Amino acid sequence: MGKLDGRIAFVTGAGRGQGRSHAVRFAQEGADIIAVDTTAEVASVPYPLANAADLAETVRLVEATGRRIVARDADVRDLAALTAAVAAGVAEFGRLDIVVANAGISSPAPTLEMGEDVWQDMIDINLTGVWKSLKAAVPHIIAGGRGGAVVITSSLAAYHANENTAHYAASKAGLVMLMKVLAKELAPHAIRVNTVHPTTVATPMILNDATYRLFRPDLPNPDRADFEEAARTLNRLPVVALEPEDITATVLHLVSDDGRYITGTTQQIDAGGAL
Repeated sequence: MGKLDGRIAFVTGAGRGQGRSHAVRFAQEGADIIAVDTTAEVASVPYPLANAADLAETVRLVEATGRRIVARDADVRDLAALTAAVAAGVAEFGRLDIVVANAGISSPAPTLEMGEDVWQDMIDINLTGVWKSLKAAVPHIIAGGRGGAVVITSSLAAYHANENTAHYAASKAGLVMLMKVLAKELAPHAIRVNTVHPTTVATPMILNDATYRLFRPDLPNPDRADFEEAARTLNRLPVVALEPEDITATVLHLVSDDGRYITGTTQQIDAGGAL
């Protein structure tokens, strides 16, 4: 018996990283998956985003567990595409129980020097894109009348300030109050809403030259080893970066019956980074 037997989960940013980890683990626990990611390019993002092959690999991994998956190319800035993707999954599986709004980007830049596009892309994807994901999906949980769970991926940056991350931190902090308001609104439907707040996680969003420069502005061309030296000072526990599966463990707890009375909370998975 899996912790999510018979349930259907919608995961954004499922092409790789944390989103893929969540989708695969949920499938291992008995859930069928509705997955979205996008092949759209975002010019302000300084690292390659997920591609069609990445999402296809997530499909393969989910199907290898014996569970079913409906995967669509959908940008979280596109409400119509999200709505169509969720509708296709619900038509296939007959219900929706879990939403994990995970998709996000990073584009470090000084607050007063970043271009308007850098700020706007960040807010459009990391904050408004989450609202659009919830708007497209959560009504299906309400319609089911069985209750359910929503988890929103925020960040350590929501409550711990670092230079060159004002737009990212603002988007991630905004998710906290979005979560709290929604938790109050959805409580009568027995739908729980929480945020998770990871420290650095070893995914392509972190393991790239822009992040290395963010952590090591003292070096002209820092590499991963230089990043790791600095990252060790961010976390109080002796770890450079968490693995996606470390975040998935907490997300699974929140969406399963183990977390049936947890709502309106900010779950820190930060290796002591806020201390």
